[in-house]
Amino acid sequence: MREPAPHTARRLVVTVCLREPGTVRLPVTRGDRVRRLDAPAILRALTTLVQARGLVARVRVREGCAGGCSGRGPNVNVDILAAAPDDKPHDSVAVGWKTYVYSLATLECLADVIDENLHAGGTPPVP
Repeated sequence: MREPAPHTARRLVVTVCLREPGTVRLPVTRGDRVRRLDAPAILRALTTLVQARGLVARVRVREGCAGGCSGRGPNVNVDILAAAPDDKPHDSVAVGWKTYVYSLATLECLADVIDENLHAGGTPPVP
């Protein structure tokens, strides 16, 4: 992964491929019970997390190609973008990225997809 400057405010575009078969077993948040999640369940869970944490202005979750099409998923890709000041329009140039192709099961929980990328550089994750 290419890492952006540590203190840059970030926005994320999280892409989940719904065409990839397979499941992953992990909790949605730390302390939650382990669940079997296929790609549609991951898309729903991440969308719900973003809404519950009030991150809609900073994190967009969408369906699309996340890479890894030849193997079993589910797979997720994260584009990291710099957040513009409030009075300026956002651009769509990625300053970093991370893929979770075949690696979602290595996470402590699904929320790490957001926390590892939005909060890098010392900003603590939202519980």
